[in-house]
This record gives sequence, C-alpha cells and structure tokens, in this order.
Amino acid sequence: MSDIHSEKILILDFGSQYTQLIARRVREAHVYCELRPFDMSMDDIRKFAPKGIILSGGPDSAYGDKAPSVAGELFELGVPILGICYGMQLMALHFGGSVVPAGKREFGHVLLRPAGRPGRLFESFFSEGETSVWMSHGDQVTALPDGFETVAETSNAPICAIQNLNRNIYGVQFHPEVNHTPRGEMLLTSFVRVICGCTGQWTPGRIVADAVDRIRRQVGNEKVILGLSGGVDSSVAAALIHSAIGDQLTCVFVDNGLLRLNEATQVMSAFRENLGVNVIMVNAEERFLEALGEESDPEKKRKIIGALFVTIFEEESAKIRDACWLAQGTIYPDVIESAGASTGKAHNIKSHHNVGGLPEKMKLKLLEPLRELFKDEVRLIGEELALPHRMVWRHPFPGPGLGVRILGQVKKEYADILRKADAIFMEELYAAGHYDRISQAFAVFLPVKSVGVMGDGRTYEHVIALRAVETRDFMTAGWYPLPYDDMARISGRIINEVKGVNRVVYDISSKPPATIEWE
Repeated sequence: MSDIHSEKILILDFGSQYTQLIARRVREAHVYCELRPFDMSMDDIRKFAPKGIILSGGPDSAYGDKAPSVAGELFELGVPILGICYGMQLMALHFGGSVVPAGKREFGHVLLRPAGRPGRLFESFFSEGETSVWMSHGDQVTALPDGFETVAETSNAPICAIQNLNRNIYGVQFHPEVNHTPRGEMLLTSFVRVICGCTGQWTPGRIVADAVDRIRRQVGNEKVILGLSGGVDSSVAAALIHSAIGDQLTCVFVDNGLLRLNEATQVMSAFRENLGVNVIMVNAEERFLEALGEESDPEKKRKIIGALFVTIFEEESAKIRDACWLAQGTIYPDVIESAGASTGKAHNIKSHHNVGGLPEKMKLKLLEPLRELFKDEVRLIGEELALPHRMVWRHPFPGPGLGVRILGQVKKEYADILRKADAIFMEELYAAGHYDRISQAFAVFLPVKSVGVMGDGRTYEHVIALRAVETRDFMTAGWYPLPYDDMARISGRIINEVKGVNRVVYDISSKPPATIEWE
C-alpha cells in the first residue's frame, strides 16, 4: 500500500444523494477515502483498516423494520465515527436513544445554535457562534443514549449534534457536505485531520508519483492505446500515462464528426507536436453519422456512439503490434452517475460510454488511472504534469460529444451549426472574463424551428439554447447569471454569423431538478 492510501477514511453509504459529496470534502482535506455500501462485512472493514468511519445520510427511517443498519461491532472498533443525518439516528438507536418522526420536518437552511461544550470536533465550527446549516430530514433524535451529550440545537430539533467523547463518536442531523452549509467543510476537515489524526497524504504531487508507479507495475513492457478526445480527462490521462511509460503509449484520436470547432487540429498540435506523444488520427465522421441514423433517444445514442468508439479502437489496436491495454479517462463522477457503480446505492441518472459499456469480446485490458479521482483532482494533476492552463481548465465535454447536445436526431448539418454557435459562445465568455468563473458552458441544438424576420424577409429556422452553470462538484449546480449585455452580444453574433439560426435562448435551470447536460 502506497503512502497516499495509508490514511483512509471509510464512508458507508446508506443511499443519500449527497454521499459522494462527503467523499469530495474528505479529499479536499487531502485525505484518501472510499465509498462502500452500508452492508460491508466486518471482516472487510477490519482489512480496510480505516482511520475513521463516516455513516452517510439515507432516505429510510432508522426505526423501520427493514431499515438498513450496521453490525454493532462497528462501534467497538475503537476508531472515530461520525454519523450524518440517518447515520446519527442509527447511532443513537444503537446505543439506546430514541428516534421518532419529527413534528415538523426540516428541509433547507436552518439556524444552528451551540447547546453544550463543543469538544474538539466542533470547536472551530462554532468559533463564531450560531451558523446556518442545510437540513433534509423527517425524523429526529428525541432522547440521547447514555454517555452522549448534546452539542447543538435548532428551533425545531433540540438534539441536532451529539458526541460521546469517551468513545470518540459524533453525530450531526444536518448535512455538512453540501455547499449550503457554509462551515460544513471545516467540520469534515476537523473530523479527518483533528479527530482521526490524518496528516494529509492525498496531494497532487503524491498522487502523480503513485499513479506513475502503479501504471509502470501494471503495464510492464506492454503497449497501451488511449482514446484521446481533447477533453480534460483524456488529456490528463494521456499525459500521465506518457510520463510513466513513454513510447509504449499510442493515442488514437477519433474524429467522430461530433467534436467542437477546430478540435482535431488543436488536439494533434498539442499532443503530437508539443508533448511528443504518438497520436494516430482516425476520420470516422461518416461511420458515426451512419450508425446514429435517425435515432433520437439519448440513451440509445450514447450506446451507439460508445459501441462504435470501442469497435474503432479494436480495429486500430489490431494495427498496433502487441497492444494489450486500452486506456480511458474515466473519473469518479462517471462511475457514480452510471448506475451508482461506486456502492450500488445511488440511482441511475445516465449511462456513460466509458463505464460498464465494454463488450466481453474486447481483447484489450482496461487501464483507468483517473478512476478514483474527482474532476478538480484531475485538473490539479494536469497542472502538476505541466499541461497548458487552457487545456487543464477547459470545461467538461461529454464522451458522446455533440451527439447528446443535438437533441433528437443527429445530422451533419446540425453538428456544423452547433459547432459554430458553441465556438462563438466560448469566445465571448473568454473575452468578457466569464469562462474561468463558470464551471461548464455550452450550446445546445434544439429540434424545433421558430419564425423570425431577417432584413425584409420571413425566416423559419433553428433555435440554439445556451447553458452555463456554477458548481464545485457537479453533483449540484446553479445557473450562471450572465449579464444581459453579454447575453445580447452573444445572441446577436450567433444569429448573424451562424446560418440557419434565428433564435437564441438561455437556460436558467439548476441541478437538481434539471441535469447539467440536456441529454
């Protein structure tokens, strides 16, 4: 076990939609953590040897007959434990406390007040007195177990944070992992660094060194091919693998006709000319468009694009003598959003062509050096590898490309229109200084036409939707308040410069309930 994994926090998932955010906050404290299902066996937990354990929230009632639970031995391991929401209620019941349906459910912002001695975990959290927290619960603890004390309360929940200092066990009814709890990150950092005693081994430099070592040991003298898209994930994966095994890596850049404007030229220049990476370019636009045909269902489009992507790789791998590995830029959120693959407890939002879509017949072994990393961690690694700033901090681009930003049927005409509109949008965001403040921005081609007037004539042309969001983790996101003058300028340029468009709209939906991408 390498040093970066020597200090581990175990997060047991009870089905909360926020569980992955707990992991993100722990990582931000430079501590490695893993998400595991709540029913992880005690033998496996002991083998995992965590420095601390976090029990997530969940949708169930802790007192229900079929409520998910953990073995009582968990609380006798002698390691610090933090229960969040459902996790706190489960803990209280285990030790003899009482949990009942709340007389008034709490959802949203609530003012939290200190209600006892804070202890080491809560000292910094309550350093400025009462604070706002994010609640999402219908049950509450009404009686404390022996040995526990109340640390904080709200107007509706007199027992909102608890601790047992002798056992080193803590619980909070609120969600410190979400951005809506302003001081929540401080609380989780205190738990893993102060209470659990982790020193912070999970840093970009150490992650790169560990990844390089693992790649070399895993691959040996064998050859690797990687699908290079030009996006952040595949670019960082390519640079990381190249730094580990050099010329053993061959990148295959597939121009599927669904890329951004001039992307093929930019990718070939950046990697082949500047970094010295061996890159093979495959022009497959006609194949992808033919495969997509008249298909309009987004999930089917993703699978068609993903399947052909793999097929082309198989064809190219046959041309590369002794190629044994297929590398992909799969990252942690890809795994999370693909049928909750991290723990099996999350709901399926969409499939991802890099996860779970590889056919059994595939002859190449899979290499995914970024699989345990969040997007921001990938970017920090890119900087550590000295990749260009604009490449590292480029907004996310979906694996299926414009195939899922053209709603409905995909046609070359639509892709060409969308490419030009998107390029204008990005150019204006850079020029106005918005790009680096936005987490993700893009244009969407809508399968509708609207009436317009250009010059003295009537038009009946296409509609482009613009999307820009702010987020820290891509699990939740808010729409970016682009100034009206900038929106007017962008809209004017797209309508005037992109033939076939006569209307532009701006998406002001947040995630949830909407997703960031439209498909």
